[in-house]
Amino acid sequence: MKLFYGEIQGDSVIINDEEQQHIVKVLRMKEGEEIHVTDGKGKLASGKLVIEGKKAGMDIAEIKTDLPDFNPKLHIAIAPTKNIDRIEFFVEKAVEMGVSEISIIQTEKTERKNINIDKIRKQSIAASKQSLRFHFPVIHDFVKLTDFLKNVNPEHTFVAHCHESLERIELNHIPSLESYTILIGPEGDFSEKEIHYLLHNTIRAISLGNQRLRTETAGVFIASWNYFNLKLIINNT
Repeated sequence: MKLFYGEIQGDSVIINDEEQQHIVKVLRMKEGEEIHVTDGKGKLASGKLVIEGKKAGMDIAEIKTDLPDFNPKLHIAIAPTKNIDRIEFFVEKAVEMGVSEISIIQTEKTERKNINIDKIRKQSIAASKQSLRFHFPVIHDFVKLTDFLKNVNPEHTFVAHCHESLERIELNHIPSLESYTILIGPEGDFSEKEIHYLLHNTIRAISLGNQRLRTETAGVFIASWNYFNLKLIINNT
Protein backbone atom coordinates (compact mmCIF):
# COMPACT_ATOMS: atom_id res chain seq x y z
CA MET A 1 0.00 0.00 0.00
CA LYS A 2 1.30 3.46 -0.96
CA LEU A 3 -0.05 5.62 1.86
CA PHE A 4 0.01 9.42 1.90
CA TYR A 5 -1.28 12.16 4.17
CA GLY A 6 -3.97 14.68 3.35
CA GLU A 7 -7.36 16.17 4.19
CA ILE A 8 -10.56 14.17 3.71
CA GLN A 9 -13.77 16.16 3.86
CA GLY A 10 -16.95 14.43 2.70
CA ASP A 11 -16.15 13.08 -0.77
CA SER A 12 -13.19 15.43 -1.27
CA VAL A 13 -9.50 14.56 -0.82
CA ILE A 14 -6.65 17.09 -0.84
CA ILE A 15 -3.18 15.58 -0.65
CA ASN A 16 -0.75 17.49 1.57
CA ASP A 17 1.51 19.87 -0.44
CA GLU A 18 4.76 18.22 0.70
CA GLU A 19 3.28 14.83 -0.11
CA GLN A 20 2.40 16.01 -3.60
CA GLN A 21 5.99 17.09 -4.20
CA HIS A 22 7.21 13.73 -2.91
CA ILE A 23 4.84 11.87 -5.25
CA VAL A 24 5.76 13.90 -8.34
CA LYS A 25 9.44 14.82 -7.86
CA VAL A 26 10.87 12.05 -5.67
CA LEU A 27 8.82 8.93 -6.28
CA ARG A 28 8.00 9.98 -9.87
CA MET A 29 4.76 8.07 -9.73
CA LYS A 30 2.69 7.73 -12.86
CA GLU A 31 -0.90 8.79 -13.37
CA GLY A 32 -3.28 5.92 -12.81
CA GLU A 33 -1.22 4.24 -10.11
CA GLU A 34 -3.19 3.10 -7.07
CA ILE A 35 -2.74 5.32 -4.00
CA HIS A 36 -4.25 5.66 -0.54
CA VAL A 37 -4.62 8.84 1.53
CA THR A 38 -5.34 9.10 5.25
CA ASP A 39 -6.14 12.16 7.31
CA GLY A 40 -4.53 10.58 10.38
CA LYS A 41 -7.89 10.73 12.16
CA GLY A 42 -9.38 7.40 11.13
CA LYS A 43 -10.31 8.08 7.49
CA LEU A 44 -8.82 6.35 4.45
CA ALA A 45 -9.39 7.20 0.80
CA SER A 46 -8.40 4.83 -1.99
CA GLY A 47 -8.20 5.52 -5.72
CA LYS A 48 -6.03 6.29 -8.73
CA LEU A 49 -3.37 8.98 -8.93
CA VAL A 50 -4.14 12.02 -11.05
CA ILE A 51 -1.23 14.26 -12.17
CA GLU A 52 -1.83 17.86 -13.28
CA GLY A 53 1.52 19.52 -13.95
CA LYS A 54 3.32 19.54 -10.60
CA LYS A 55 0.15 18.79 -8.65
CA ALA A 56 -1.04 15.38 -7.51
CA GLY A 57 -4.64 14.44 -6.80
CA MET A 58 -6.69 11.31 -6.88
CA ASP A 59 -9.70 9.80 -8.62
CA ILE A 60 -11.49 8.45 -5.55
CA ALA A 61 -12.82 4.90 -5.62
CA GLU A 62 -13.67 4.51 -1.92
CA ILE A 63 -13.54 6.41 1.36
CA LYS A 64 -13.60 4.54 4.66
CA THR A 65 -14.40 6.39 7.88
CA ASP A 66 -14.16 5.60 11.58
CA LEU A 67 -11.42 3.03 11.16
CA PRO A 68 -10.56 1.46 14.54
CA ASP A 69 -7.72 2.88 16.60
CA PHE A 70 -5.34 1.11 18.96
CA ASN A 71 -6.50 0.10 22.43
CA PRO A 72 -5.29 0.54 25.13
CA LYS A 73 -4.10 4.10 24.59
CA LEU A 74 -0.53 4.89 25.61
CA HIS A 75 0.77 8.40 26.34
CA ILE A 76 4.52 8.57 26.94
CA ALA A 77 5.87 11.74 28.56
CA ILE A 78 9.63 11.75 28.13
CA ALA A 79 12.45 14.17 28.93
CA PRO A 80 14.61 15.09 25.93
CA THR A 81 18.14 13.75 25.68
CA LYS A 82 21.13 16.01 25.10
CA ASN A 83 21.61 14.32 21.73
CA ILE A 84 18.23 14.95 20.07
CA ASP A 85 18.81 12.10 17.58
CA ARG A 86 18.12 9.64 20.39
CA ILE A 87 14.69 11.14 21.10
CA GLU A 88 13.91 11.18 17.38
CA PHE A 89 14.81 7.47 17.28
CA PHE A 90 12.42 6.86 20.19
CA VAL A 91 9.61 8.78 18.48
CA GLU A 92 9.95 6.78 15.27
CA LYS A 93 9.89 3.40 17.02
CA ALA A 94 7.16 4.31 19.50
CA VAL A 95 4.90 5.56 16.69
CA GLU A 96 5.44 2.35 14.73
CA MET A 97 4.37 0.39 17.81
CA GLY A 98 1.13 2.29 18.32
CA VAL A 99 1.78 5.01 20.91
CA SER A 100 -1.21 7.40 21.03
CA GLU A 101 0.42 10.53 22.47
CA ILE A 102 3.94 11.80 23.14
CA SER A 103 4.85 14.70 25.40
CA ILE A 104 8.37 16.08 25.69
CA ILE A 105 8.77 17.28 29.27
CA GLN A 106 11.28 19.62 30.91
CA THR A 107 12.59 18.41 34.27
CA GLU A 108 15.15 19.70 36.77
CA LYS A 109 17.97 17.74 35.11
CA THR A 110 16.92 18.36 31.51
CA GLU A 111 19.92 19.88 29.71
CA ARG A 112 18.17 20.63 26.43
CA LYS A 113 15.91 23.68 26.72
CA ASN A 114 14.65 23.94 23.14
CA ILE A 115 12.91 21.34 20.99
CA ASN A 116 11.93 21.51 17.33
CA ILE A 117 8.46 20.05 17.84
CA ASP A 118 7.45 20.61 14.20
CA LYS A 119 10.31 18.37 13.08
CA ILE A 120 9.27 15.67 15.53
CA ARG A 121 5.66 15.92 14.31
CA LYS A 122 6.83 15.41 10.72
CA GLN A 123 8.85 12.38 11.78
CA SER A 124 5.77 11.05 13.56
CA ILE A 125 3.70 11.40 10.39
CA ALA A 126 6.39 9.64 8.35
CA ALA A 127 6.53 6.76 10.84
CA SER A 128 2.74 6.55 10.88
CA LYS A 129 2.58 6.22 7.11
CA GLN A 130 5.40 3.69 7.04
CA SER A 131 3.60 1.50 9.56
CA LEU A 132 0.19 2.03 7.88
CA ARG A 133 -1.46 3.86 10.76
CA PHE A 134 -4.72 5.65 10.05
CA HIS A 135 -4.77 7.40 13.45
CA PHE A 136 -1.65 9.53 13.89
CA PRO A 137 -0.41 10.07 17.45
CA VAL A 138 -0.64 13.49 19.07
CA ILE A 139 2.73 15.18 19.62
CA HIS A 140 2.29 17.82 22.31
CA ASP A 141 4.28 21.03 22.75
CA PHE A 142 7.37 21.04 24.96
CA VAL A 143 6.13 21.51 28.53
CA LYS A 144 7.44 21.76 32.08
CA LEU A 145 6.82 18.71 34.26
CA THR A 146 4.75 20.67 36.77
CA ASP A 147 2.50 22.05 34.02
CA PHE A 148 2.15 18.62 32.41
CA LEU A 149 0.92 17.10 35.67
CA LYS A 150 -1.97 19.57 35.85
CA ASN A 151 -3.76 17.70 33.06
CA VAL A 152 -3.23 14.04 33.91
CA ASN A 153 -5.44 11.49 35.61
CA PRO A 154 -3.34 10.11 38.52
CA GLU A 155 -5.21 6.79 38.43
CA HIS A 156 -3.89 6.19 34.90
CA THR A 157 -0.44 7.76 35.34
CA PHE A 158 2.84 6.10 36.32
CA VAL A 159 6.45 7.21 36.58
CA ALA A 160 9.45 5.05 35.71
CA HIS A 161 12.51 5.91 37.77
CA CYS A 162 15.69 4.29 39.13
CA HIS A 163 15.52 5.31 42.79
CA GLU A 164 15.78 1.88 44.40
CA SER A 165 15.16 3.23 47.89
CA LEU A 166 11.62 4.24 46.89
CA GLU A 167 8.78 1.79 46.43
CA ARG A 168 8.14 0.70 42.84
CA ILE A 169 5.97 -1.93 41.19
CA GLU A 170 6.94 -3.98 38.15
CA LEU A 171 5.57 -2.74 34.84
CA ASN A 172 3.76 -6.03 34.24
CA HIS A 173 1.99 -5.73 37.59
CA ILE A 174 0.18 -2.47 36.91
CA PRO A 175 -3.59 -2.81 36.50
CA SER A 176 -5.26 -3.34 33.14
CA LEU A 177 -6.59 0.01 31.96
CA GLU A 178 -8.05 1.55 28.81
CA SER A 179 -5.32 4.20 28.81
CA TYR A 180 -1.90 4.75 30.36
CA THR A 181 0.34 7.76 30.84
CA ILE A 182 3.93 6.87 31.69
CA LEU A 183 6.63 9.39 32.56
CA ILE A 184 10.29 8.83 31.74
CA GLY A 185 13.03 11.02 33.17
CA PRO A 186 16.15 12.55 31.63
CA GLU A 187 19.74 11.37 31.67
CA GLY A 188 20.44 11.23 35.39
CA ASP A 189 16.80 10.41 36.15
CA PHE A 190 14.19 12.51 37.94
CA SER A 191 15.42 14.29 41.04
CA GLU A 192 14.31 12.97 44.43
CA LYS A 193 12.34 16.20 44.86
CA GLU A 194 10.44 15.47 41.64
CA ILE A 195 9.81 11.84 42.62
CA HIS A 196 8.38 12.85 45.97
CA TYR A 197 6.27 15.51 44.23
CA LEU A 198 4.90 12.85 41.87
CA LEU A 199 4.16 10.47 44.72
CA HIS A 200 2.48 13.29 46.63
CA ASN A 201 0.20 13.65 43.61
CA THR A 202 -0.66 9.91 43.91
CA ILE A 203 1.27 8.95 40.79
CA ARG A 204 2.57 5.44 41.24
CA ALA A 205 6.17 4.47 40.50
CA ILE A 206 7.17 1.55 38.30
CA SER A 207 10.34 -0.40 37.65
CA LEU A 208 11.45 -1.48 34.16
CA GLY A 209 13.66 -4.28 35.45
CA ASN A 210 17.12 -4.75 36.92
CA GLN A 211 19.02 -3.07 34.11
CA ARG A 212 19.44 0.71 34.03
CA LEU A 213 18.05 1.84 30.68
CA ARG A 214 18.88 4.94 28.69
CA THR A 215 16.05 7.46 28.38
CA GLU A 216 15.14 6.55 24.79
CA THR A 217 15.56 2.82 25.49
CA ALA A 218 13.09 3.08 28.36
CA GLY A 219 10.64 4.79 26.02
CA VAL A 220 10.98 2.08 23.38
CA PHE A 221 10.68 -0.61 26.07
CA ILE A 222 7.37 0.82 27.30
CA ALA A 223 6.08 1.21 23.75
CA SER A 224 6.94 -2.43 22.99
CA TRP A 225 5.28 -3.56 26.24
CA ASN A 226 2.09 -1.81 25.16
CA TYR A 227 2.42 -3.18 21.62
CA PHE A 228 2.49 -6.69 23.05
CA ASN A 229 -0.75 -5.92 24.88
CA LEU A 230 -2.24 -4.60 21.63
CA LYS A 231 -1.45 -7.88 19.91
CA LEU A 232 -3.06 -9.84 22.72
CA ILE A 233 -6.25 -7.80 22.37
CA ILE A 234 -6.27 -8.27 18.59
CA ASN A 235 -5.73 -12.01 18.95
CA ASN A 236 -8.57 -12.29 21.47
CA THR A 237 -11.15 -10.46 19.35
